[in-house]
Amino acid sequence: MGSIQRELGKKVRELRARQGLTQEDLAARAQMDFKYVSSVEAGRSNITLRNLERIAGALGVPPHRLLQRTNEPPSRNNAQ
Repeated sequence: MGSIQRELGKKVRELRARQGLTQEDLAARAQMDFKYVSSVEAGRSNITLRNLERIAGALGVPPHRLLQRTNEPPSRNNAQ
C-alpha cells in the first residue's frame, strides 16, 4: 500500500497507544474486527471514509486528525 495508508496507520497506532487501548479495545469501540484495525495500523488496508470516521470516533478525534502527517503541526484552524 501507499505512504498515505502507512501514515494513517502510524497515526491510529500512536493515538490508540496514547490512550492505553489495545487493538481489541479500539475495534470494539469502533464496532469492527480487531484484524481490520491491525491491517489499518500496518498500512495494509485502503480504508473507506466511513471506517475512517468510525475509528476517529472511537479515538475521540475528528477524522481529519488521522490524515495529518505525523511531523505536520496542527493548523491553527484545525487544532484539537
